[in-house]
Amino acid sequence: MLKQPATGLLATAIVMAVSLLFISLFDFPTFSGWATLALMFLIPMEIVVGVTWGCRYPGFAARRGQPWKGVLLASVLPVAGAIFGAIYFYTAGGGVSPPTPMLAMCTIVSVIVAFWMAIILGGWPFTALMRPVAAGIALVTACYAVNYALFRIFFNYDFMRGAPVYVASLDPRGMFPAWNALVFAMSALGVMFLMLHFELWPLSKSAALMKQPALGLVWTVIVLGLGGLVFYAGVSGAGMDVVAFMVRIPVPFIFGTIVMLNMLQGSLFAKLTQPLKGLLSAAAAMIAGAALSWMYQALAPAVTGKLTAGPPGYDFERWLASALLGVTFPLLVLYAEFFKFWPLAKAEAARRAARAV
Repeated sequence: MLKQPATGLLATAIVMAVSLLFISLFDFPTFSGWATLALMFLIPMEIVVGVTWGCRYPGFAARRGQPWKGVLLASVLPVAGAIFGAIYFYTAGGGVSPPTPMLAMCTIVSVIVAFWMAIILGGWPFTALMRPVAAGIALVTACYAVNYALFRIFFNYDFMRGAPVYVASLDPRGMFPAWNALVFAMSALGVMFLMLHFELWPLSKSAALMKQPALGLVWTVIVLGLGGLVFYAGVSGAGMDVVAFMVRIPVPFIFGTIVMLNMLQGSLFAKLTQPLKGLLSAAAAMIAGAALSWMYQALAPAVTGKLTAGPPGYDFERWLASALLGVTFPLLVLYAEFFKFWPLAKAEAARRAARAV
């Protein structure tokens, strides 16, 4: 009989507990390597199923009731993950095991590119030219292709020369140090989520701007511009270590946003109008994300063991970012969007269905 925000709060607590239990099964090298990487390869397809397809495709899954609908929708993810994961393993990763930093970062940015193509661009041009299933398949394929091209252009690993994990043949020798390129992209993603709190206000006031590809172009310019300012202010202005900045600013905010918008479904400020609604929602996401990030930090020694923070390895920072966005984030989205909070929201869903009939 639960309703929001109680449903979202309880669901978040359950998913976080499951996530931490999962993480505890691995030692740090395994968790930060294959375990996290395998989950990351599921996320671009998860975004396509949840956003582009709206969990309405493929039909064999969408026509089922819960929990089988969620199970069948989720079964699509490892298929796509295995295909594109294998391709990336032999391209960005050079077939080297355990996974190299090059493969890990390239995979992380594929998730950011998937958000950009599915949400900011709205799946354009594929959704305008193809039927939904074909558009989704084309979109996830393009996501990995575009991401790999961006990786080759922008990522440089010269700073790792001499380290045991450095593989010279896999270094794209791009324009920027790899950590800077990754954290800049993460900052831009944070701005995208910030604008979702505002429901694209004030862009939503213009009907012309809310059509693709105009919306995608304008939204892209905004997230790159504001994301760059945030990145510059934190790393260059405040002098923060680039990896410490990532786990203190964009990562907690993105995680908090998923809780506010996906798990609580925006219920805390639903009766307010923009821009006040967006301001309060974003502030709540910042607070929730920071608090939950702190909780994960406090539990890290018990879950995985003592980890060293800072350069050169950034073990603790990589653990925290992976735990929040590599494990808990996709499980939160999976439960909220694919399973629709079943069985916590089962009674409420049944009542809505009855009223619809």
